[in-house]
Amino acid sequence: MKKLINQVETVLNEQLQGFVAAHPELRLHHDPVFITRSDAPLAGKVALISGGGSGHEPMHSGFVGDGMLDGAVPGEIFTSPTPDQVVACAQAVDGGKGVLMLVKNYTGDVLNFETAAELLHDMGTEVAFVLTDDDVAVKDSLYTAGRRGVAGTVLLEKLLGAAARRGDDLASLAALGRRLNDQCHSIGIALGACTVPAAGKPSFTLADNEMEFGVGIHGEPGIERRPFKGLDDTVAQMFATLIENGAYQRTLRLWNAASASWDEVQQAKQPLAKGDRVIALVNNLGSVPLSECYGVYHALTRCCAEFGISIARSLVGNFCTSLDMQGLSITLLKADDATLELFDAPVRTPGWTNGGRA
Repeated sequence: MKKLINQVETVLNEQLQGFVAAHPELRLHHDPVFITRSDAPLAGKVALISGGGSGHEPMHSGFVGDGMLDGAVPGEIFTSPTPDQVVACAQAVDGGKGVLMLVKNYTGDVLNFETAAELLHDMGTEVAFVLTDDDVAVKDSLYTAGRRGVAGTVLLEKLLGAAARRGDDLASLAALGRRLNDQCHSIGIALGACTVPAAGKPSFTLADNEMEFGVGIHGEPGIERRPFKGLDDTVAQMFATLIENGAYQRTLRLWNAASASWDEVQQAKQPLAKGDRVIALVNNLGSVPLSECYGVYHALTRCCAEFGISIARSLVGNFCTSLDMQGLSITLLKADDATLELFDAPVRTPGWTNGGRA
């Protein structure tokens, strides 16, 4: 393993210290570890927090700032943060209007954020909970029951951050988050594995003519290993999978503050259809050259046009990575005028700045 690190045990601490030193508008908290805006809490605004295992930068810490998250809770690499981290972060950013938790669907993340929500309720902090499960690749995986939360989470952080900034209340934000998540679909592929520092070797091996189709953001297996036949064929397969697997029914757990318990609610994801407008995200999972990502976007525009989908807004680059994985993902989120207005709202964070259309 050849990486720009000192010791495995100090990787996260050194990287977080460097990150905040480069971005003094943010504040790194210790014992427990979490990151907030330096001006938090903001009175009169619902606070938005997210988190998960590190290794996916800039998600989540890179999206803390004006117009997106108020706080982020980084666990160790590919390891969920603990409930005490989540509780401390929520308390630090709560401006009196409650805290919305945006949580990717991984077993550890869900368990620890749910525990934190219960603890915060007991402490008098109003909370709401939105789960993201945008990965259409598999229903159950190594880290989760149900579909995984992946790069679509970043789009929800932007859209909900803008809605919180304009003054939406906690209940409205939670309802908006669930609706947006139901309209968001992602699929990833890998041509090469990532190397977790603690493991010291790639998490899987592929032949030169193979790809992991439907790979997860921790290197989890996807739908299957398929022959790699080049750019156009790969993007066509990804697009077809997004369309064919859009419909999805599942049971969600929603926090009920009145009864201090979790309600189980059936909710359905809506497939994309001809005539839809979308926000398109081509997300680099780590080590794919940016030039190749733009080649993927070009192929995606053709797929969308042939199917009858209009790309209203687009993003290409590093948003939700998997360390140094040679791979990428495509996310399509159905967008109406109200959604596009939120996307275009001003934002200033280390990972996304100068407005949604920049």
